[in-house]
Amino acid sequence: MTHRNKTLLPAVVTVATVGVAAGAALLARKRKGDIKEFVVANVLERPAGRSSFTDLGQNLERGGVHLAQRAEKASDTPENREVLMHIIGIERWGQNRIRVALKQRPFEKDDYHAYRPPAGTSLPQLRNLLSQTRSGTVDLARQLHKSPPDDDFVVEHNGLGPLTAKGWLRYLTQHADLESRKLKAGNDPVEVQEPEQSASAG
Repeated sequence: MTHRNKTLLPAVVTVATVGVAAGAALLARKRKGDIKEFVVANVLERPAGRSSFTDLGQNLERGGVHLAQRAEKASDTPENREVLMHIIGIERWGQNRIRVALKQRPFEKDDYHAYRPPAGTSLPQLRNLLSQTRSGTVDLARQLHKSPPDDDFVVEHNGLGPLTAKGWLRYLTQHADLESRKLKAGNDPVEVQEPEQSASAG
């Protein structure tokens, strides 16, 4: 085994333990250099590149159903509200990066905090915002299908580096799925049937 392979092995084990794309995105944000590039290329970009924008939009829709189910079962606690505000903020922030790929806005290297719902937003309001936000991401996937950017056009992610439009869609799907697993109903994690991934989605 080469030195580089020895270095990558803990990353692969961590990804397999946490959950493929979602865990990889989390891991990649904390790593630098070869490991980050390896994870982004093999867990986000390569599977996303095998999918069409229609496939990715359908995955977002299916994932949105499960997000809504988890949010509906979540108890009204500060911790659960924080999870939902985080998911919504990241997804809104990511939508603006996707709009760069659609040439609807110039690139701005901001962070996600400005996109979070205001403190004090109620749980019912957050549930509605979550569904509305995901619907907006699905709509962007449809717009990308109609006006696809060049395959090599990338928009920077603050932590992961440059991502294609397809990579962004896969990232948002996986990020929301991973974070929503933290929601709790009573004293227990929210359990719902996991969405089936299409073969083309990798």
